[in-house]
Amino acid sequence: QELTTVRVQDPRVQNEGSWNSYVDYKIFLHTNSKAFTAKTSCVRRRYREFVWLRKQLQRNAGLVPVPELPGKSAFFVGSTDEFIEKRRQGLQQFLEKVLQNVVLLSDSRLHLFLQSQLSVPEMEACVQGRG
Repeated sequence: QELTTVRVQDPRVQNEGSWNSYVDYKIFLHTNSKAFTAKTSCVRRRYREFVWLRKQLQRNAGLVPVPELPGKSAFFVGSTDEFIEKRRQGLQQFLEKVLQNVVLLSDSRLHLFLQSQLSVPEMEACVQGRG
């Protein structure tokens, strides 16, 4: 039986205190699925990269609905930690749903996103055969 576990964990604020600070998350993947080259992988991704991934999946999935991402809240009430934790959970649910979908699972961008340290432009280049 094929099993894939994905965990979004360890949110870290990068460039803290500067105007271009952002949070990235560790994505840990453990699988025995033939769809993946590496059986375990660990990458760090930020929200913006998830947004890119979702857009790409949508473009290629045809009529297959792509799961929603947690909202981007500029008017979040409560602590930043609470917001980051809610977003972390949302990102994890997003990936769990994506990984359950055979059509989405066949998208090479998903594999690069989860199993390579490539940036978004590098992933684009790779998929278009320029990388």
